[in-house]
Amino acid sequence: MSHDVAKEADQAIATINKRTGRNMPQAILTGVVLIVLVATCLYLGEAAYATLVAIFMILAIWELRVDYATAGIRIPTIALWICAILLSAGTYISQSRLTGLGITTAFSLPLVALAASSRIAIAHSRIGKAVEHKILAAEHERGNFAQDMKTFDQQRQATTLTNVCVSLFSLLYVPVLASFLIICMHGEHAVVHACFMLFLPSLGDIGGLAFGAWLGKHKLSPRISPKKSVEGLLGSIGCCTLGALIIGAIGYGISGMLEKIWYFILLGVGVAIVGLFGDLCASMIKRDLGLKDMGHLLKGHGGVLDRIDSILISAPFIAFMFVISGL
Repeated sequence: MSHDVAKEADQAIATINKRTGRNMPQAILTGVVLIVLVATCLYLGEAAYATLVAIFMILAIWELRVDYATAGIRIPTIALWICAILLSAGTYISQSRLTGLGITTAFSLPLVALAASSRIAIAHSRIGKAVEHKILAAEHERGNFAQDMKTFDQQRQATTLTNVCVSLFSLLYVPVLASFLIICMHGEHAVVHACFMLFLPSLGDIGGLAFGAWLGKHKLSPRISPKKSVEGLLGSIGCCTLGALIIGAIGYGISGMLEKIWYFILLGVGVAIVGLFGDLCASMIKRDLGLKDMGHLLKGHGGVLDRIDSILISAPFIAFMFVISGL
């Protein structure tokens, strides 16, 4: 009897994994660890939170470095790391955090462009091994490993213009967007703001994944992301809206939430839609590069960017909503 129950449980988990495209037990465990890590940093204060954001920036840039290398594109990793630290530190220490972000961004753009246009490259054996691992993983998706390696060898050197454009995009996509996570981390409701920034897009991802796996029948964008569905989007909107109301009630009190309830509803709906756009943008990048995941650091989720793509793209929208609502 116990053997039959275990077999049925394994089959159920296998079915869920197939429908979601993820190892769900691993994904849940990784999610719990991330929640504990974020909660600990929020408890320790703004400096610990800003440091955590900077660390995730650095990890995400490394993932992009390897991902782009599979297409022969080189980005200046060290320059981007320096700019990531400058952006997070400059945003955090500035009295006007938006001004600090603007100044450090203006400094970082020419620095990254100059570094990307130079012919100086730092060779590292880990890059070659990581690229080979990426292309090998693509074999299981498309079954043409030999052709992938041939294509990689032919395109090992992208043009300087391509390197510069992709490097500037990487700066804006990761460090600049991630700095918005620090902008609103101040004042009496700093922790509440951080919870909106980090957990609301994640609730949208969970809702989209759950409802998409359960009810998903109508494909939203089969060419870009085959597993995205209209039902998943509706589930994401519902979870984000409910999450916004709950976080608002906890952070501002029931009366405070009811006073600005329409802002919270708009925030929830907007984050679900903007977060989906972030997911689709990340999927387009992966599809162009021929990759399934951006990385492998977070078991069950893929890479760091696979976990935070919706968070990054939602951060400016959430910050804007805080400004116009006075939250």
